[in-house]
Amino acid sequence: MSQAHGLYLEDLEIGQSASVFKTVSDQDIRLFAEITGDTNPVHLDEEFAAHTQFKTRIAHGMFSAGLISAVLGTHLPGPGAVYLDQSLKFRLPIHLGDEVETRVTVTDINLRRGRVTLSTECFVAGKRVTQGEALVMVDKKPAA
Repeated sequence: MSQAHGLYLEDLEIGQSASVFKTVSDQDIRLFAEITGDTNPVHLDEEFAAHTQFKTRIAHGMFSAGLISAVLGTHLPGPGAVYLDQSLKFRLPIHLGDEVETRVTVTDINLRRGRVTLSTECFVAGKRVTQGEALVMVDKKPAA
């Protein structure tokens, strides 16, 4: 199975961005817990979560990191990009049923090293819930 290569280093510009929307479901949270082994009941047990500061179940913080990875790997820069580093701050919880907008924006391009820095943000109803910065390795265009 061969998939088209994403953007090359020379295709990128400072300020270029991409966004993806995802509504978080119970199945998403349960599958994430199963895959990662993070079975913290604040994510899985409504009765337990009702007694926390959130009053209801919330998504794993790293779930938003997975959404960021999906945008980087499929949209900007896209297939072929290699994730090297990520900083994250979880500002607000993500609840089941929330529609999350995940946005990445190119903030720096190092042509010599083939590295691109992007701001990474997740929003729910216009409020930033996760923010950070990613560093990815991006291929240069092949010689003709």
